[in-house]
Amino acid sequence: MKKINSIHFGGPMLLIAMIIGFVIPGIIWIFIDRFLWEFSVVGGSIFIIFMIIFIIEMHQDFGKVPFYEKELKNTIPFDKNVQYAVIKSSICTGEMLAGFKDKENGHFTEVMLIKSEEDLKRFKDIYEITDIKKEY
Repeated sequence: MKKINSIHFGGPMLLIAMIIGFVIPGIIWIFIDRFLWEFSVVGGSIFIIFMIIFIIEMHQDFGKVPFYEKELKNTIPFDKNVQYAVIKSSICTGEMLAGFKDKENGHFTEVMLIKSEEDLKRFKDIYEITDIKKEY
């Protein structure tokens, strides 16, 4: 089941609420010169309910480990016998990528972008790594 705060679900719900609550009553008011407050009540109710659910879901998600990080270890496995952890850093931009380099052929497998020390700590925690080589 999709969450309301996902990109694919939230936008259409807000659009529906705005059409029912603002656009339809506005068009009717312009052409008939009568304001149908019922539409505004329904549209406003949809909008308020949407915002309450959105806030509840955002509160539930706050502080949790994102799904992609939970599954990262299973998706990109790390074998200490075959690979070693590497931070590849760009000389020009300073961008850092964390990943694993194959000991035999030197193939680099990119895992995640490192923007801060917190990202590096998360990478180390996910893969239970203590030391990481840095390459430029």
